Amino acid sequence: MAKQPKPEHNEEGEQLDASLKTELEKLEKRSKDGFFKSVIAQIDSEYSIAYDYMKPRWDEWKTRLLLYNNQRRDKEAVGDPLLFGVMQTVLSSLYNDVLQVSFEPNEPGDVDAAEAVTMMAKHDYRVMGKDMLDYEWDWDTLFFGRGLQLLREFDRSILAPVGEVLNPLVCLRDPRAHSMQGNRRGMNAARFFGRDMLLTKSEMKRAGVYFNIRTSEMGKGVTDPFDITYDARRIRAEAQGFGDQQTTKSLTGENVEYKLAEWYTVWRGKRVLVTLANDRTKVVRYKEIKSDNGRGVAMIPVIDRVLYPMTHDWDGVSIPDLVEDKQRARSVFINLGLRGAKSNLHPMYLYDQNKIRARSDLDFGFNKHVPVTGDPNGAVAAIQRKTVGQEADYILGLLDVAAQRATATPEIQQGVQSTQRRTATETNRLAANVNTRYSLSAKIFGWSETRFWEQWYSLYKRHFAKDIDEKVVRITGALGTRFRKLTKDNIEMQADPDVTITSTVVADQERLLKLQMYTNWAGILLSDPSSNRRGIMRQFGRLSGFTNEDINHALPANIHELKARQENDMLDGNRMVEVDVLDDDMAHMEEHNKAADTPAKYAHIEAHKRAMMFKLENPQYAPQPVAAGAETPEEIMRPAGSMDRGGAPSSAPQPQQTRSFEGQPEQ
Repeated sequence: MAKQPKPEHNEEGEQLDASLKTELEKLEKRSKDGFFKSVIAQIDSEYSIAYDYMKPRWDEWKTRLLLYNNQRRDKEAVGDPLLFGVMQTVLSSLYNDVLQVSFEPNEPGDVDAAEAVTMMAKHDYRVMGKDMLDYEWDWDTLFFGRGLQLLREFDRSILAPVGEVLNPLVCLRDPRAHSMQGNRRGMNAARFFGRDMLLTKSEMKRAGVYFNIRTSEMGKGVTDPFDITYDARRIRAEAQGFGDQQTTKSLTGENVEYKLAEWYTVWRGKRVLVTLANDRTKVVRYKEIKSDNGRGVAMIPVIDRVLYPMTHDWDGVSIPDLVEDKQRARSVFINLGLRGAKSNLHPMYLYDQNKIRARSDLDFGFNKHVPVTGDPNGAVAAIQRKTVGQEADYILGLLDVAAQRATATPEIQQGVQSTQRRTATETNRLAANVNTRYSLSAKIFGWSETRFWEQWYSLYKRHFAKDIDEKVVRITGALGTRFRKLTKDNIEMQADPDVTITSTVVADQERLLKLQMYTNWAGILLSDPSSNRRGIMRQFGRLSGFTNEDINHALPANIHELKARQENDMLDGNRMVEVDVLDDDMAHMEEHNKAADTPAKYAHIEAHKRAMMFKLENPQYAPQPVAAGAETPEEIMRPAGSMDRGGAPSSAPQPQQTRSFEGQPEQ
């Protein structure tokens, strides 16, 4: 079928055809007719409640941002980087632990599609710039306790979804919510959620989703210095030591910024996205969100990631919650100690006025002689001051250890030589316990990662056009690089797949433990001549971290496995297949387990079992194991008693037999 030309789309991947433009015109007309009057009033009340709830949190977060990188401090003072050090240590550990995703089919016919979707997800990781998204998402999660990522846009230029990490300083949410999506039943999910943002008219036109954007409808550009979005910019600039960089001067022309309130709520029984302008009095965008979860009301397409969650609570615990007070106390002690050290270098003195007549005589000068009346001893004496004692050093260390314990960031983990001498065993045990603490956070991060890829797949189902869109993914394996074209038919499934998220660090730890245990067990297995040697070698490869492609390249399928795979095609169609007396029954049954569950498959496996019992009683019928130097199928399959390559018979007698096995071979 010839491909259709790709039409123009808006920012969310919806086709900008005549019907969509007509829909925008219809919405603009309904806006003028007062259709949105009730939803404007509803959003205004929700906005007010959310603002009052979030304002104290914003104020606290802004103070902590100044503490994280406090460039506004007194230039004569010293800042303590405890919060920064702990944040970077935990962030580097969790960020480097790339969470691997795979899609598992829920229907027998979806196996190939699930494999294709998994390949496409790995390809999109690079295309979407998910490494940068994850850094911002993880940083917000550690600092604010919960990070937010909006995933609703399908970028037609790269044919992939595109996420956006939301700024917590401009987001407003339902005070009742425990999490964005709630539990599996949707309980305690956010009823409403929104944010303030600034856009120019040209940006709104390019998006292709807004109406009522004439200047007369939008109102004036933003000039309020206390606006939420301006205030969020200001506090970050102040944290960098740049002061208030915002200006309230009005721009003219295309670059005027208009304040918009983007709001998700439930209205008339449906989840809707409404964007308001002109102090939340004019609707400039309206969209009903379709439900993909079977709950009736669609969920808000914002995925929340949490670090240290508390049950029945949204905020949880963040890194600043644990470290802020300790950094402030350390800074006080450090600066007091610094002032004390300076005072010792520039001490205060007492002098006898009866002996020294002129105060200026005490000013410093090289080779200077100061006249005194009487004995010069005791004319000047330094004022004794208390120096920093051991208790200050003890308290500083105590605060540091408390922060390390709370966040599992010991000195070694921060890349600092430990002040306490430890044996190698203690160091290894310490590292193992740190990894255990971090693996908990990695598993919790997996919750949000699962929701991310579920939303990612739903965007493909909605926006990847049949017979139009085609995606080429690059696959790098043991045999080099290859490319595969994927269309809508390749990724469609009868039922949505399950998303499996695997922590690289946790998986590596479990794999190494299994490898150690399997190595001990394999020594016993290989002493048994009936053991599956190729299966043992393949398992060694998997536990050593090699991919199936690497393993198949090193251990290519032998003639028995190839034959069994050919037979699987017939067994999948429920067609009976005879068992050959020369078959390696164990290898065949291992491959046949991968076939579809049909009566023919189970009957065929039972025939292999009966063949194994017969060969156990009659070993002359058992084929020899595949030789390492075998070169031809005939040589590989030659049973005991057959002729060798030189024409000489083997030691075992060669019985007369047929090639089929139905219960027992015929003599």
